[in-house]
Amino acid sequence: MSYRFIIIGAGSAGCVLAERLSTDPGNMVLLLEAGGWDRNPLIHIPAALPAVAPNPRLNWGYHTQPEAELNGRRLFWPRGKTVGGSSSINGMVYTRGNAGDYDRWAMLGAEGWAYADVLPWFRRTEAYERDEDVFHGTSGPLNVTRERRTSALCDLFVEAGVQAGYSMNEDFNGADQEGFGDFDATVFRGRRWSTATAFLRPALKRRNLKVITGALAARILWQGARAVGVEYLCGGRRETARCDGEVILSGGAINSPQLLQLSGIGPADHLRGLGIKIVADRPAVGANLQDHLCVCLMSRITRPISHYRWLHPLRATALAAQYALTRKGVAAEAPLSTGAFLKSDPALPWPDLQLHLTPALVTSHDSSWPGEHGLTIYVNHGKPASRGSIRLASAEVTAHPLISPNYLSAPEDLPVLRQGVKMTREVLAQPALTAVLGEALDLPHGTVSDEEIDTFIRAKAETVYHPVGTCRMGNDADAVVDTALRVNGVEGLRVVDASVMPALINGNTNAPTIMIADRASEMILDRADQREGSQPARCTSRG
Repeated sequence: MSYRFIIIGAGSAGCVLAERLSTDPGNMVLLLEAGGWDRNPLIHIPAALPAVAPNPRLNWGYHTQPEAELNGRRLFWPRGKTVGGSSSINGMVYTRGNAGDYDRWAMLGAEGWAYADVLPWFRRTEAYERDEDVFHGTSGPLNVTRERRTSALCDLFVEAGVQAGYSMNEDFNGADQEGFGDFDATVFRGRRWSTATAFLRPALKRRNLKVITGALAARILWQGARAVGVEYLCGGRRETARCDGEVILSGGAINSPQLLQLSGIGPADHLRGLGIKIVADRPAVGANLQDHLCVCLMSRITRPISHYRWLHPLRATALAAQYALTRKGVAAEAPLSTGAFLKSDPALPWPDLQLHLTPALVTSHDSSWPGEHGLTIYVNHGKPASRGSIRLASAEVTAHPLISPNYLSAPEDLPVLRQGVKMTREVLAQPALTAVLGEALDLPHGTVSDEEIDTFIRAKAETVYHPVGTCRMGNDADAVVDTALRVNGVEGLRVVDASVMPALINGNTNAPTIMIADRASEMILDRADQREGSQPARCTSRG
């Protein structure tokens, strides 16, 4: 069988593409996913996040190379390896970034991707629980709700932010991003609302959509410089799938550049050294890697108001019963309800820091349950200047690639993260929080030097799971994809996922990845329509 479209990766982007492209029954669509179906029940319970995110059955389990500026540490980089991808294991926080982030994309050469261009697509995908307005849509497949505060610590955190001189913000995805408030979340009726749930599952009944799980894409098949199919591993066998339209990579910022390089598109010298035949010498494939680096400020608290109280056997049993019967209660809420967006320098036009509050003592990708009452504040550098790379370790598809984020390699990054730590500590010093704070972990409360903060950052900083940029879009000769996300130097091939972002947004990256996929689907269908003599489609609201 020959397909019109082959999509590689059933993650945040791939599920969207599969639904949109299969809307036309004349398009035969194949979706390949290396992981399995999202049948683990814990995936769908919001409060089960600590048990889901590090699960080796649900993620690729990547690690970075030793990071020179982080004391030579190798950081754990979990990425979703199941239907829904990282939208099935993430923190469910729905933030878009700010208008300046997308206007910056346009200035970097991604013409047509400024904020005014992308806002209609955010609205189109969204089914917001509040009234429709200029920033939010209500008829899309992606249910988005306002997070419910699950602890009095959330109230105290916001109150402390106001005491420190910051504003309250009722909508981080509205007119202004700055301030303290509650995040939106991809949670609906007590369940995680992944792209698999929102987009893919309603489309599975279509006869023109085929999904194969446990299918690891090994290389793209070529006829000259045109992509005509995919070779993949499945059940211990090598299989092939052919297409007469387009192959679309949606593997994310690690797997998409890895597959391009395995298929002969990338830095020629690097590929020749591994015995890979060159299809197109594209040095930028795998370059421009960016990620949000964060540090956790943790403190014990003196009142029993953290999530630790729910671990008492009787309370835990009651919560489980409540959730099973009603899909309500603490188990039905995502654990990252409250946070802030701040400017490291008041002169900045847009925030460049993000804070997440967890009303418990937990660290990034820590699946252990807290042993006492406490709080954790994640301090994220939202717009790092450091750039890294993804390179092949070997020509074998099952070998993990070499991931080198080069955190803090740009000299301006450490001072910004240091300032974020200082600002967060000022919030912790406000009366609303000092009334309940106990002993600080790692950095003590009170005065600490810049050197002590820097030492803390280098010893403790971790990823916050937002890699992007490794198949950068642009209008210059070095861009991996053009502004329609077509791979430069070849035909019949696109990349549609977070890897095409020219620069990080100041926020969680799932929402813009979904937006990119939805907009790309119209670009792809427009091209198909034009081949058949139709008029280009326009952005319309589709429920």
